[in-house]
Amino acid sequence: MSIDTITLEILKNHARAAAESMAFTLYRTAHATFVKETEDFTTGLTTPAGETYATPIELGATWFVGLNYGPVIRAIPHYDEGDICITNDPYSGFVCTHSPDIHIWKPIFHEGEIVSFSVGHIHHTDMGGAVPASLSRSLTEVHQEGIRIPPTKIMTKGVVNQQVLDILMANVRAPEQSWGDLKAQIASCNTGERKVREMIAKFGVATFKQGIEDLLGYAEAQARAIVRRIPDGAYQFADYMDEDAVDGKPCRLNLMMTVKDGSLHFDFTGSDPQLESSLNIPTGGDERHTLLCVGLVYALYSLDPTLFLNSGIARILSSTLPKGTMINPQFPAAVGMRTLSAKRLQGVILGAFARALPGEMPAASASGGPIMNVNTTDNRTGRRLMAAINPMVGGAGGRAMEDGADGSGANQGFLKNTPVEINEAEVPLRFERYGLAKDSGGPGKHRGGLGTEMKFEVFAPNTRVTARNRDRTVFAGWGMRGGRVGANSAFWLNPGSNRAFNLRNTDIVKVGPGDVVYVACGGASGYGDPLERDPRKVALDVRRGYVSADKAREDYGVVIVDGAVDAAATASLRKERKAESQKGEPAIFDYGAARDAHEAIWTEKSYATLTKLLAAQPVHWRFYLKHRVFDAIAALPDGERKGDGSDVARIFAKLIEEFPQLAAQAAE
Repeated sequence: MSIDTITLEILKNHARAAAESMAFTLYRTAHATFVKETEDFTTGLTTPAGETYATPIELGATWFVGLNYGPVIRAIPHYDEGDICITNDPYSGFVCTHSPDIHIWKPIFHEGEIVSFSVGHIHHTDMGGAVPASLSRSLTEVHQEGIRIPPTKIMTKGVVNQQVLDILMANVRAPEQSWGDLKAQIASCNTGERKVREMIAKFGVATFKQGIEDLLGYAEAQARAIVRRIPDGAYQFADYMDEDAVDGKPCRLNLMMTVKDGSLHFDFTGSDPQLESSLNIPTGGDERHTLLCVGLVYALYSLDPTLFLNSGIARILSSTLPKGTMINPQFPAAVGMRTLSAKRLQGVILGAFARALPGEMPAASASGGPIMNVNTTDNRTGRRLMAAINPMVGGAGGRAMEDGADGSGANQGFLKNTPVEINEAEVPLRFERYGLAKDSGGPGKHRGGLGTEMKFEVFAPNTRVTARNRDRTVFAGWGMRGGRVGANSAFWLNPGSNRAFNLRNTDIVKVGPGDVVYVACGGASGYGDPLERDPRKVALDVRRGYVSADKAREDYGVVIVDGAVDAAATASLRKERKAESQKGEPAIFDYGAARDAHEAIWTEKSYATLTKLLAAQPVHWRFYLKHRVFDAIAALPDGERKGDGSDVARIFAKLIEEFPQLAAQAAE
């Protein structure tokens, strides 16, 4: 029987406080800058079945609210008091989603019965493998992404499993740092255990056991109430990453979101086939996988900030995840850069919500900014260093009532800034610039938030800079209701010199003493007609250095003279611009010139035809066949591109004839 609402509210606060205490323990004892400054970690408490009923909101990553530890909990046949388990294998239960994320879980006993688990993860700076920091879009197999540890015990009855620890430390580039972070995780789980026992002492074990189940039902009921505000129906949205591999083709994520009486169904049919890069998202076909729920939780929390964050939210969701696609890849597909794909996935989900509730959701947030890692040598000691120096983030999208926040990180805002002074103290680098990027925010009545930019000089030879999650150099986000897209991202080596080189979406570059690296993430998109923006706000942006005077005139029709608005010239220019603009209500979305050009060739019908044809082929052929079709379509004269799928079908049929094994299969 459910416990009374007052007791449940008190227990809710105790449970969240326990998760926060776990987070503070980890935060205060971790070794890596990426943990103690950037805060890429989680903590939580789960039911004996693995559903997370409490998670912090003050510290750590907010991606894993709906994480279900059930598959890895069940992978261990027996638990004793003092056991702590570990895994970082993306294909063992699909709880971990790439190798640097080490997850641990500890059973909490009461009178011999497991009543809860304390859980959490840290993104470790390096797990070995082919490249420093273990992650690159160029990798093609999970075996290249570092050591993988299937679910196993790292501590048995309170004693460290030294053999497992030795194997792990022998394979990573920064073993002292990794061991320090792992000890912080263990301390965090011990804090969770202590807090659960305090709750049991306060409420009694029966109330505690029933209460944590009721907390999941509480969040589910809240989520259903929010979704019932959305008109029942089907809402489609798609978006792209620039490339599906190194020098690849556009990579598409497609969603049909169906809303019905407080429930949601996500159908990802039409998303690209499994990739020959590490951008795949390892869901294991779990229709409520945590990476599917990130965008869902963000959307629901935006609509109702009182939503209690736990796994109960995921109960309103079902999904279609076609096998052998980038949203449900098959072993041994590389998955290390799933962060980039998951960010785009969040955007796709938020875009579907924006189609359903266009007045309540923001324009696209900034994207394309990397997490910067440096593998170098300390010139003073000769010691090799492995450091995460900063997450590069941008702003939030403009909204119906206000500008997007600048440099906030938006849907990756949980990753905190690492002070320049700390980076310069720990790594032989000198920072020349770290701040907001002028003219990066998308124009609108409510401007998109500015992106950030960073420029630094390297002082040691054989330095490797990893800029993982680079994207948005081609395809921008989307503006709404007349708002326009934000600026694209950028990555340059030695900009402004005779050695300048545009690195585009390269994610690993070797540099030496005197080399200068510049990186900027894209800006967020705007909301509403830029010609309706208050000229005083435009002038303020110009004075602050957020918008140039040229862009004020070009994008907003505002003439700035000597730092002030020329009212007469502005009124005249805006009148002229409005007369030139298209009459009628603006489209809900503005996708930018690059996407418009791509979709003029690759229409919905063309993609639907290709999706159906590829699905009939073996998984390991699909990526190759997609590229062949894209090349053939690109080679057609403009007049022969039909856009109705017939040209795709014709090219595909001829392609299959080249390969007897595929032709025989098609004939069966």
